[in-house]
Amino acid sequence: MPEHEDELSTSKTEGFKVGEKKTLEEYKTLDQNDESLNRWKASLGLNTGDPIGDPKDPRKCIIKSLAIETPGKSDITLDLSGPKALEELKDKPFTIKEGAKFYTKVVFQVHHEVLSGLKYVHVVKRKGIQLTKDEEMLGSYAPNTTDKPVYEKRFHEEEAPSGMLARGSYSVRSRFVDDDGHIHLEFTWAFQIAKDWAH
Repeated sequence: MPEHEDELSTSKTEGFKVGEKKTLEEYKTLDQNDESLNRWKASLGLNTGDPIGDPKDPRKCIIKSLAIETPGKSDITLDLSGPKALEELKDKPFTIKEGAKFYTKVVFQVHHEVLSGLKYVHVVKRKGIQLTKDEEMLGSYAPNTTDKPVYEKRFHEEEAPSGMLARGSYSVRSRFVDDDGHIHLEFTWAFQIAKDWAH
């Protein structure tokens, strides 16, 4: 087992049983007279629009992009969907100004079946030493349709470290995983903390 295999392990969702899933049709017909359940199904996007998933593409969750949002600045967007996008990420670090407050936002699609308990977890390292590990629960989602072609999720606000010792290069390993333990995407990227934003 690789030495870093467990560094991206996630917590388990309370009450979730691995492998306990319903088909889309079962969800749609589940207790049709239960108003609160119908509201929940509507919040997942069930019963609206036509599916957009490609039957030839077996992926259940496609992560399109990850972006760094900072008030007053253009987003820094990492394209995760291109053929060589993931390979190029770690060699193209972007710059974050020290002490800046920012949000991370993910854009993704769900295809074929309801996705339960999607989580995002990442580990930040500097010079090979782990500094932080963060986990974000994205939630459960119905397959995207023509009415709602993508989902967007914005994470909690973060603040970049500051000071001369904080400046430099950082590497990040990220993973998107669901409650069944299925890893939908795992990749490595890099950023730099600098005195100011890159121009």
